[in-house]
Amino acid sequence: MQDSVIIKAPAKINLFLRITGQKENGYHNIRTGITFLDLHDELKISFSKKNNLFYSGFFKPTSKEFKNDIIVKVLEKISLNKKTKLKIEIKKNIPSKAGLGSASTNAASLIKGFQKLKLINKIDNNILSQIGADVPACFYGKNCLATGIGNDVNTNISFPKYYFILVKPKIELSTIEMYKKIKDNIALNKSYIEQTADLKIIHKDDNGNDFEIIAKKENQEIYELLNFLSLLNENIFSRMTGSGSCCYAVFNNKNSAKKALEITSNKFKKYWVYLAENNINNK
Repeated sequence: MQDSVIIKAPAKINLFLRITGQKENGYHNIRTGITFLDLHDELKISFSKKNNLFYSGFFKPTSKEFKNDIIVKVLEKISLNKKTKLKIEIKKNIPSKAGLGSASTNAASLIKGFQKLKLINKIDNNILSQIGADVPACFYGKNCLATGIGNDVNTNISFPKYYFILVKPKIELSTIEMYKKIKDNIALNKSYIEQTADLKIIHKDDNGNDFEIIAKKENQEIYELLNFLSLLNENIFSRMTGSGSCCYAVFNNKNSAKKALEITSNKFKKYWVYLAENNINNK
């Protein structure tokens, strides 16, 4: 039997993200187009004599674990044989609280590792979404349209090949706190909801990110960053991903993206700036 497995956990980008309503239990319904990048964390899962969780890499937590660590949540949510002891090592290359799915992609990859090690069989999307709204999409790791609370994932979706200039300012945004601010800041567009609610295709009005309304209102850094990115030469569009704080500019041409990377890195010397591309797993 295989005694260890190494899995790459890719970062995600929300090409659009709309809030379409709120359920009675408090969870919000969303509609979002997601693509995955060549930026990834790396997980190694090994059988061991005792359970251990180790982080390394530039974006590792300042303590042994992250606050409300999603890996701990996975281990609590998924029942493994009590005799099974695992050493979980995670190299963090994806910044946290950035909207890049740092925690969700780790959780999804851990579950995929469990399957490869034959510790579990199939897993239901509802269980995945209980761990985190982005976990079902990250579990598939392909271009997708996610609706509901993130548990309804359609991977029969294609997005163009893009090159992304990713920029994360110093500020970090909590997904939980951003969702709490929706009611007071975001007016739901009923005509948009009616047109898109049950469709399994990308609609012409699928664009923008509703969370930008909150982020730009409360954070001058993000407001100025998005304005700067929108003015980069040959930029197709600029946006914030997820609930933020990472923002990005999109290019069709890699050389144009490289030039934009140099300009952006010089402008924001204290920010994390990265050139990424999508459709790595959709070729």
